[in-house]
Amino acid sequence: MVILAGILLGAVWGGFYARRKGGSGPDMAQYAGVWGIIGGLLFTFIAVGLDRFI
Repeated sequence: MVILAGILLGAVWGGFYARRKGGSGPDMAQYAGVWGIIGGLLFTFIAVGLDRFI
């Protein structure tokens, strides 16, 4: 569940970032996809780290 939240937060962040930069619809979709992947990977590492230390 935490990983899905990371994907969602990353995608939302990427969409807002592209909109702020003045991007079109495909630009926002691409940024949302890339940032969703980055957020998912980041939250995966955080979840694994917390699981190993707790």
